[in-house]
Amino acid sequence: MSTRDTKKAMSSSPSNRRVAKEYSSGHIADQPTVYHIRIKGHLGQQWMGWFDGLTITPEEGGNTLLTGAVVDQAALHGILRKVRDLGMPLLSVNSVGASSQDTS
Repeated sequence: MSTRDTKKAMSSSPSNRRVAKEYSSGHIADQPTVYHIRIKGHLGQQWMGWFDGLTITPEEGGNTLLTGAVVDQAALHGILRKVRDLGMPLLSVNSVGASSQDTS
């Protein structure tokens, strides 16, 4: 069996898919995660809708903190693409824990 066949067989197993959704911290991927995303430059509150409802907090020193629950890695990458598209330098991205929000 080739490596590709082995990977395909493993990814099709329900137990392997479940394990793949779990992070080493025990966080389940189906639960949103709260992130702090710090960027250089100030954004106004009018950008909140564009950033999928993340809270926008201008900080002293000219930085902006984006905070909120992100449903999955694809959504996080989408937010980071928007930061890139604005041309604002990304300073940090930190996961601060699981969200208590119900996303259903």
